[in-house]
Amino acid sequence: QVQLVESGGGSVQAGGSLRLSCAVFGSTNDLIHMAWFRQTPGKERECVARLRIRTGNTWYLDSVKGRFTISRDNSKNTGYLQMNSLKPEDTGMYYCAGGLSYGLSPREYAYWGQGTQVTVSS
Repeated sequence: QVQLVESGGGSVQAGGSLRLSCAVFGSTNDLIHMAWFRQTPGKERECVARLRIRTGNTWYLDSVKGRFTISRDNSKNTGYLQMNSLKPEDTGMYYCAGGLSYGLSPREYAYWGQGTQVTVSS
């Protein structure tokens, strides 16, 4: 049984930074991959960053590439999403996800956090 808990969201002005955290509770044996998704009203949840934990391979949505960094501190059982140069279009609810699968679809991830809101103003 695995539980993910996000934190670090908030309101910032355009150009600012936020660091989201995803604390993992329980067994990590089923968390081979981790990802961050975001969702906005009227839009499907989209993957913004993925990390293959064992190898460190990463993937980023084109619109966030160069600005966002996904990472994990295994000693703390915590994943991170560093977000720099934030834009208003980055606004949304951000979710940490994990599991054995690695893909763009939310259906490929078995474990989810409760979400943390990120709001970027002009």
